[in-house]
Amino acid sequence: MPLPRLNVHRHDHTTRTLITLAGEIDLATAPLVRVALAECVHDGIHTTDVDLTEVTFCDASGLNAFLAASGLATEAGTILRLHHPPPIMARIIEITGSGFLLHELHSVRPPSRRFPAAAGGAR
Repeated sequence: MPLPRLNVHRHDHTTRTLITLAGEIDLATAPLVRVALAECVHDGIHTTDVDLTEVTFCDASGLNAFLAASGLATEAGTILRLHHPPPIMARIIEITGSGFLLHELHSVRPPSRRFPAAAGGAR
C-alpha cells in the first residue's frame, strides 16, 4: 500500500491547535483531514488553525472535508480557520461561497478599476 501523499502534523497549545498540512488533498487523503479535524473537536480544542502553505493540490473532496469539519466545529461551539491557501484553492473557496473558512479573505483578483464615463455619453 503506497504512503499517503499528505502529511498531517498537529501542534497543541492548551485549547488551541495548529494543523499543518503538506502535500495533496484528494479523494485518497481527504479522510486524513476529516479525522484530524474531528479529533480536535473531540479533544476539546476551542480553536483549530489549519496552515495550508504546503498544500500543492486540493480537489472537491478536500473542500468537502473542510466544510464538514466546519459544521462539526460550529455544532461544538468551536472555531476552525484555514490559513494561507494556495491561490487556486483560495479561488475555489471564493467561487463556492466557502470564504467563511478562511481566517483572512485573500483577494484573488485585483480590484477592478472603473473609469468615469466620458462627458457627452457613449458613442
